Amino acid sequence: MVDAVHVDRAGPDTAPPVLLLHGWGSSAALMRPLAEALADTFAVYALDLPGHGHSPPPPEPWGMEAHVHLVRDVICERIHPTHGTAPLPIIGHSNGGRIALFLAADPQTQDLVDRLILISPSGIPRRRSAGVTMRRSIARLVKAPFTWLPEPLRSPATDWLRHTLLWRALGSSDYRALDGVMRATFVQVVNSYVDDRLDQITAPTLLFWGTDDEAITREQMRILEDGLPDAGLVPLDGAGHYGYLDTPGPVVAGIRHFLRDYAGPAAAPSEASSAA
Repeated sequence: MVDAVHVDRAGPDTAPPVLLLHGWGSSAALMRPLAEALADTFAVYALDLPGHGHSPPPPEPWGMEAHVHLVRDVICERIHPTHGTAPLPIIGHSNGGRIALFLAADPQTQDLVDRLILISPSGIPRRRSAGVTMRRSIARLVKAPFTWLPEPLRSPATDWLRHTLLWRALGSSDYRALDGVMRATFVQVVNSYVDDRLDQITAPTLLFWGTDDEAITREQMRILEDGLPDAGLVPLDGAGHYGYLDTPGPVVAGIRHFLRDYAGPAAAPSEASSAA
């Protein structure tokens, strides 16, 4: 699917490349202000993940492994077609940060990561509120009778349940907004956690977190900061989940400082890595 993925590109051909990964429900377009702020120094690539922006949905429900493989292929085939597995920095926001963490933790792909810059990244389990716990308990009770049905009755009955108003009401707002392959993909992705493999990530990591972020908690960021072998956290005072938009100055300055000694191989010519 790598050829169908839309990739935005900014910056000179001779500059070292940097990859941007957006969060769930977002797109490369929403990360464009950050890309443009870095484009005077780097060749910035921002891809639309499958089912987002200008990229088509995956052909079937995708889990984290498929997303990691896609990012690997984008790096090797569209950003570094002449340099193969040359590592580059990855900037990930929210679910894009989750994907970047899995990429850096996997022995088969971690050599592609020069360093990580993560803005309110997902991937660490959040302590459930009483409301979430109650909704999940109700969902299990509602689903239980359907799991007892024999095939071929079980599959169509379960599919019918997923389309009922009750089931939609029990899901999150992101879940309710989706359907078909993207809903199944969402379920697989948001239930992928990296907390048990943080010690396998050797890439130096810069973490940003908005102090008013309601999606990612300070406790989740503490687990990341303590669990990663080489990580530091920059709080963004007054920023929410989209810290790179709320307080762009500190984020851009922090990224520039973190990448001050990065001089990877020149990016591919723009015509080789333009949007599909």
